[in-house]
Amino acid sequence: MVEVGGMPILWHIMKIYSSHGIKDFVICLGYKGYLIKEYFANYFLHTADVTIDLAENKMEVHRNWNEGWRITLVETGPETMTGGRLKAVRSYLDEGEAFCFTYGDGVADIDVTALVNFHKSHGGKGTVTAVAPPGRFGALEFDGDRVSGFREKPAGDGGLINGGFFVLDPSVIDYIDGPSSIWEREPMEALANDGELHGYHHKGFWQPMDTLRDKLHLEELWEKGAPWKTW
Repeated sequence: MVEVGGMPILWHIMKIYSSHGIKDFVICLGYKGYLIKEYFANYFLHTADVTIDLAENKMEVHRNWNEGWRITLVETGPETMTGGRLKAVRSYLDEGEAFCFTYGDGVADIDVTALVNFHKSHGGKGTVTAVAPPGRFGALEFDGDRVSGFREKPAGDGGLINGGFFVLDPSVIDYIDGPSSIWEREPMEALANDGELHGYHHKGFWQPMDTLRDKLHLEELWEKGAPWKTW
């Protein structure tokens, strides 16, 4: 719920998806998940002008920002790892229909429509967005567009990394053991070993928000005209 430009980073991510027509969201809640519930339960109080009539016990919402979103908020546990959180929301996914999956800490000017179409075109179970960041991240190795392996934290060698925007078939959840499963490790590695994981190369803007420095950088970009603002 850390804010950029006065709105939570989660809101920015959801706006990216909804600009491509994706408006049905499932959010995996963890530590202090009630803050996210409170935010969306009182969304109009956070984003609109309101008149509150205490005498009549009524509230009128002005300048209503109706996003048209449907949001399912799922308690997945404060200590659950990324893979475990994905497994915990399986019952809220449509069987047989691919879905988008991302973390809550990064933004990009990614063409989500093209990403989904790429996933449909290759026939594999998973698609990971590959981006070229600073050298502090582990890199993906490719055989064509198929992910063949992983390398830990190259020293600025231009290696492509996991950009955190996925398209997945529900069957990938079978690769996840339980709450302690880390999605980026055994499940993704197993998908790659089975030839089921493909990489969509995103050459545009991408920026995670892992540190205060990242947040300040995103704030500066927002003031100048955020490159991820595709809506």
